[in-house]
Amino acid sequence: MVAAGGIVTGILTPLSPLLIDGITGPNDQFRISLVAVPFAVLVFVLVRRFSANPWWAALIAAIVTMIAFLCAVDAAVLVEGNTGDAPRVMRYLLAGLTGGLIGTAIMALGIALLPAGPRQPAAWWPMLITGALAGTLLALDNALGLGDKVSLLYPLWQAAVAVRLAMILRRY
Repeated sequence: MVAAGGIVTGILTPLSPLLIDGITGPNDQFRISLVAVPFAVLVFVLVRRFSANPWWAALIAAIVTMIAFLCAVDAAVLVEGNTGDAPRVMRYLLAGLTGGLIGTAIMALGIALLPAGPRQPAAWWPMLITGALAGTLLALDNALGLGDKVSLLYPLWQAAVAVRLAMILRRY
């Protein structure tokens, strides 16, 4: 069920800019972070269901997830933009790997600091590795020419990271 939730939120994530583009006022960084709301809702549910954290800690985990998404996007754009003459596939592989790792690492750090979050760094390694490797799907999205509204990256990345997060929270 957790994986199915990740797939559903991953399908909604690239579609959410259609709604967010109608919002005027907030800066671009805030609007980009709103794209992560579907996955942040799933993280909220997972933290509430699989940990002993209070509701406010689950809300903080959801906000951290939105911040992690923004940082992951910024990191991926930075890496892709700074790999200049590298072949296009290599640029997107590196960008996806970096974005996946950064996003997952910020989520792990934020959730680990919650009252009932696992404090052992080794507990988070499976999620970090999964997030980084699944981030390379950005290269596949690019190679297949998938547009802004369709993606393999988001459903698969969010499903994999959500399953790892649930496993970590259940264990500790």
